[in-house]
Amino acid sequence: MFDILHTHPDFLIINKHPGVSVHKDDGDVMLLQEVAKQSGDEQLYLIHRLDKMTSGLLLLGRNREAASVLSLCFAEREVEKYYLAIGTKKPKKKQGVVIGDMTRSRRSSWKLETTRDNPAVTQFFSTAAGNGRRLFLCKPHTGKTHQIRVALRSVGSGISGDEIYGNEKADRGYLHAFALRFPYADQQWQFICLPQQGELWLIDETQKVLAEEWSAPWELAWPTLSKEKAARGKSSKEKVSGKK
Repeated sequence: MFDILHTHPDFLIINKHPGVSVHKDDGDVMLLQEVAKQSGDEQLYLIHRLDKMTSGLLLLGRNREAASVLSLCFAEREVEKYYLAIGTKKPKKKQGVVIGDMTRSRRSSWKLETTRDNPAVTQFFSTAAGNGRRLFLCKPHTGKTHQIRVALRSVGSGISGDEIYGNEKADRGYLHAFALRFPYADQQWQFICLPQQGELWLIDETQKVLAEEWSAPWELAWPTLSKEKAARGKSSKEKVSGKK
């Protein structure tokens, strides 16, 4: 269900396994309660969320004060998040940024719009992952529901094993929360968690990229997004002032 990777007096870093719900649904065991049993905490606080199919790094607060500070870091976009994904085929572009509003679609799905009133923003790099698939390193700048899954679908490479947006069955949904970097208590914290569950992660091409090229994702030459950031700021001001 999970592995505890780092224990701090104020927070925990865990590796959530794929297929585990963050919240109790469909009879699932409550994840936070199970982590608390192992860590010895009376209560843990969820700072951010991962989809049920998504594995990887999850940050949990160990007290109310720390949870408030860490949640504010996410709200103010001071947290750098990096995800790995394996797509079913070569995308329309090998790297770049996907920007657009997201709206509800059929069933539990979302769709990407061409408007940018309150857009989801996702940068990505990609490389070959063997057998015609593509390995993605994604850096979301916003935290919309299903954001990365929708973004990769929009560039023509739905995630392998994604039952909503993908077009290939697999032993799991191939989305993994790979790295986190955030400030706390006058220190910059950074964590990496390599994907461990799923046969497609074990392909030699993928292993080589993770070991040699993407081992420190915050050090890569990510293009600046000054214009997009300005557009988001303008949108926020318009909403506050009541303008459309």
